[in-house]
Amino acid sequence: MLGLNEELLRADMNRLLNLLFHQGVLDEQFLQLQQLQDESSPNFVSEVVNIYFHETEKLLRNLRDQLLVDSELLDYKKVGIHLNQLIGSSSSIGAQRVRNVCVAFRAISQQNSRPGCLKALEILEHEYCYLKSKLHELFQIEQQRILASAIRYPMQQQPNNPTT
Repeated sequence: MLGLNEELLRADMNRLLNLLFHQGVLDEQFLQLQQLQDESSPNFVSEVVNIYFHETEKLLRNLRDQLLVDSELLDYKKVGIHLNQLIGSSSSIGAQRVRNVCVAFRAISQQNSRPGCLKALEILEHEYCYLKSKLHELFQIEQQRILASAIRYPMQQQPNNPTT
């Protein structure tokens, strides 16, 4: 029964990953990242992705500050630098849709369009939140699967059936 639970969780993980690939949220780079995970580093992918989340939230905060607070002195080159960092880090974990939005956002920032940048920031934040929630969901299922595979119950002894 326990092995069945582990298999159901593995199937749930595969379904979620297939959905994310089908939607273009993730690309093959995420699979390559998963291949680097092994028994010696069982949390490798979640640790790398959590670093990505932390850094991305700082970059998003910087972009928000630039576009909303410093609207009079908007430095489009700084916006571009932040977006280049986001493009690189998103590419490295396979966050394809976030990366694509950043590329479009960078093109808009090169046109010095503040309204366009504000709309692009809104789309970027939406895509990032979706990615983050789905990867958290994936990692939760993976943790449940790991726990299910680690728990083993002792076999119950069968009562002796005397043949008389």
